[in-house]
Amino acid sequence: MKRFGLTVMAVLCLSVAGYAAGNQPTTEKKWNGNISVEKLSKYLNLDSKQSEEVANICEFFTEQMNRANHAKKNKEQMMRNAVYGNLKLMKKTLDAKQYANYARVLNVTLQNKGIKIDQ
Repeated sequence: MKRFGLTVMAVLCLSVAGYAAGNQPTTEKKWNGNISVEKLSKYLNLDSKQSEEVANICEFFTEQMNRANHAKKNKEQMMRNAVYGNLKLMKKTLDAKQYANYARVLNVTLQNKGIKIDQ
């Protein structure tokens, strides 16, 4: 019984450690995901016109970040240009409160991905 308890405890510890390791920020600075426009629209309370424009901006941003990930030269500069270009387009589309919330979400997302653009 003691051996079974220790085995269960070891399996539990390994699974928790594996789960926690998966939630750590990455170190390879890659953008490998798409932005959920539906969730973003709900969070920012976008109207239909804004939602359509934001979907186009997010698609463009994803393309630019993928190009930056596959670039051999100027990778950091391409990522920085993609992020600042995205923020510039969003600033034209969103009102001040929506833009502040979007900038906060994007900043946290980039930090979680291990991407730093503040140089």
